[in-house]
Amino acid sequence: MTATGFGSLGLGIGWRPELALAIDRHPDLGFVELTAENHDPGRPLPEAVERLQERGVQVVVHGVSLSLGGAEPLDPARLDALAKLARRAAAPLVSEHVAFVRAGGLEAGHLLPVPRTPASLELVAEQVLAARRALPAPLALENIAAVFEWPDAGMGEAEFLAGLLERTDTRLLLDVSNVHANARNHGLDPLAYLDKLPLHRLAYVHVGGGVERDGTYHDTHAHRVDPAALALLEELAARAEIPGAMLERDDDFPTAEELTAELEAIRDAVRRGAHRRLARAVT
Repeated sequence: MTATGFGSLGLGIGWRPELALAIDRHPDLGFVELTAENHDPGRPLPEAVERLQERGVQVVVHGVSLSLGGAEPLDPARLDALAKLARRAAAPLVSEHVAFVRAGGLEAGHLLPVPRTPASLELVAEQVLAARRALPAPLALENIAAVFEWPDAGMGEAEFLAGLLERTDTRLLLDVSNVHANARNHGLDPLAYLDKLPLHRLAYVHVGGGVERDGTYHDTHAHRVDPAALALLEELAARAEIPGAMLERDDDFPTAEELTAELEAIRDAVRRGAHRRLARAVT
């Protein structure tokens, strides 16, 4: 473990053109994440991203439209585009969501939760294995902030996710802000959630901001990170090594100074948790 508490990826951020200059000027980023649907895999990467690569910053590719949780077979064109971009970026990881986004030819425009039943688990596992076979890099699966809960769920969210990871031998992209959102909106116990996950499969972590409207917490990626999400990140780091953790900011972009403060808050949370974990190991 490094002095910062991070493993192989380090501190990262979701790359956006609006943040390109601030990201370029940040001295010690370990990785950036490219949203696959925002980039043509047949064209070169943005010059700003290539400059980051030249100085050793890794590029992780993140998809939002495969619909791994859907009942329909994966779209070959989307899967091929994801694989091509991952090759072009020399990505050490590709990540996607445990969610569905389309059914019957209709696009939801949102990441929707899958029913947590044994039958659904087997179906999603088949989709994940199909994706893994087509991708040139290891696949990491991300938990979502659910806008609703299916009735009569056969298992808890963490249990479902853990079963999926084990069945497919897949890695975990844990979004602690999504866990925080589900805790506020659906009564999830966030610490019990962490304790039920196979954290040895952790690939990296997402942290993003949100806001409460009319009694519902929304994971917006357009507001400051909630202190409770940072506290959950610290708890995670106290349980397992964090290979990498990154800030998601997709709208209402802050100043470079505000961005740096958000990144440093993430770094500090990981460091505090790692120190707690190491202190326990030597006592």
